[in-house]
Amino acid sequence: MKTQRTTLPELVLDALADFPLTKVDVGGEAVMKKNGFHFQTEAYEAEGLGHICFLTMKAMGGLMKMETAVLATTAKDVPMMNLDWVLAAGKETQMCELYDDQIAPYPAEDAAKFQAIKDRDADLTDRETDPHWYDDILLPCSYDKTGKKISDRLNKAAAAYLDEYIAQVKAAPACDAAAKKENVRNFAQTLFDQGGPAVDQVTKLFGKETAERLILGHMYGVK
Repeated sequence: MKTQRTTLPELVLDALADFPLTKVDVGGEAVMKKNGFHFQTEAYEAEGLGHICFLTMKAMGGLMKMETAVLATTAKDVPMMNLDWVLAAGKETQMCELYDDQIAPYPAEDAAKFQAIKDRDADLTDRETDPHWYDDILLPCSYDKTGKKISDRLNKAAAAYLDEYIAQVKAAPACDAAAKKENVRNFAQTLFDQGGPAVDQVTKLFGKETAERLILGHMYGVK
């Protein structure tokens, strides 16, 4: 019997059970619809962690779907985590991206724990990508797999990355939250300035001001 996958927002909220959450008002961007695209956005502040955002999208009558979860940690000196799941043309893609926005160097032994999760799925196909501006700060232990009929394995990988991430957040010492937030701000601003498929699509549909508010304000909590 086919099991229903757990959505990224469900996985994250479950993993954050020990962190008090305060929902952030995202105003008119909570639900946005245009030209067959349907976006929903939620944001939270997680005590002891930082800013959390969920962005989901449906298009083509549900044939294309996307889920994004951002964990922009500022209370602890751990990498920022972006989780993305995409369904298009019957193919699923799961990304578990870890970005080096740290104040101090990321310990190799911590990266190795994510690498071990990634290595379990070495037989799955890596998603083909073009060069991006963030390649230098995307940690090699990040996960980016794609294929058909592998929903359960992709879902388990996302859950494993998330569980390890929360464990590292809990174990890490507190850091200078203002300095860490500035690193997040630099990432978010560069993402907005440089663009990309998702950024460009939102800008095209809803305009530059809405895209800037969505990315810097709601997704990364720096505006």
